[in-house]
Amino acid sequence: MPNLEHPAYPAATLLHLESLVPCRESQVSMLLSIFGERQQFSFPSIFIYGHTSSGKTYVMQTLLNTLQLPHVFVNCVEYFTSRLLLEEILIQVQNCSSETKPASHVPCDTFNDFVRLFKQAVVNQDLQDQTLYVVLDRAEQLREMEANILPAFLRLQELTDRNVTVVLLSEIVWELFRPNTGCFEPFTLYFPDYSIGHLQKILCQNHPPEYSADFYAAYINILLGVFYMVCRDLKELQHLAALNFSKYCEPVVKGEANERDTRKLWKNIEPHLKKAMQTVYLREINSSQWERLQRDEGEPGQLKGLSAHAHVELPYYSKFLLIAAYLASYNPVRTDKRFFLKHHGKIKKTNFMKKHEKTSNHLLGPKPFPLDRLLAILYSIVDNRVAPTANIFSQITSLVTLQLLSMVGNNDQLDGPRYKCTVSLDFIRAVAR
Repeated sequence: MPNLEHPAYPAATLLHLESLVPCRESQVSMLLSIFGERQQFSFPSIFIYGHTSSGKTYVMQTLLNTLQLPHVFVNCVEYFTSRLLLEEILIQVQNCSSETKPASHVPCDTFNDFVRLFKQAVVNQDLQDQTLYVVLDRAEQLREMEANILPAFLRLQELTDRNVTVVLLSEIVWELFRPNTGCFEPFTLYFPDYSIGHLQKILCQNHPPEYSADFYAAYINILLGVFYMVCRDLKELQHLAALNFSKYCEPVVKGEANERDTRKLWKNIEPHLKKAMQTVYLREINSSQWERLQRDEGEPGQLKGLSAHAHVELPYYSKFLLIAAYLASYNPVRTDKRFFLKHHGKIKKTNFMKKHEKTSNHLLGPKPFPLDRLLAILYSIVDNRVAPTANIFSQITSLVTLQLLSMVGNNDQLDGPRYKCTVSLDFIRAVAR
């Protein structure tokens, strides 16, 4: 039984729309109820919010295009001033009808001019008998424009006396939009994040025809098991799924395993997914470079750094500072005498050390350390004597600027600044080599 029902639209169209917006049927059903029929006046303004990649823009575009509703779609980041934004809306309104030739530039300096030109454009395009939807994506940029822009858009239906609905799409809540002087309250609609079940269903729709749906679903389960805790972005997961599927299929293509041999397929793909974890969201290499990296078989033990940071060039003492910072972050303070003093005496293994000796500090994450401990470790690992000059302190600041170190707490602490090392073990190995 279809989830979307509306007397104003054919059942076949709604069924096709439902297939295009999986896991967003309740939000689309709510929007259809608000929109009503074509000739009816809808709510003056609708505010749709949710985290990035929760389907706001895609659902709105698909809904308006599938039902063939007259609409204007503008990205507020691209048209970042009020004049550019208003002029783009007028141009798109004049192009709503396919029979008219493309409109030229329409000068519009103020919102009063916009209201007058908008009313004329609606009449010229014969749009007064149906609702026109003005969709403003990334609407949080409206807060950077003149103070009257946002309240005027919320009352555009009242100001123009036309059947128009303004839809605002944003990643932040309405409370951060509301002006201090008050304004017309829009109808708010929340798009929740996709659950792991929703992501599984959506990603499985892209399975290649040459492989079975169960085989691809098993691959998506493995992918989500690795990346779901660090990445909920649907676009990023789609990119990762397309990028690593060829490596997952490699044993099947070579005849070393069949589609049901999940254990062997997992062992083959596991190291490559761990490498891909280092570049989630970064896009420091493109797809062709990643595929070439997977094909190239390097020497045993050779590190293949995916991140551009692995090839960064640092000054001589900055490398030692970074190594010292890593040692200070991942080694307990009680081990400094044992590791960095030549005559440290006899070290007794206490019950405390025996209890915690199996716990890896890499699993616990980096710990903050004071500046004097960093310098003490630096002096012990550098062969020649290093004077604490302004050059050394400036290089520490540069490492913080490069986000290789992070400063913890405030600068006005009585015990001096505290830092934390933010790079991985592979990076430190590359620097140390």
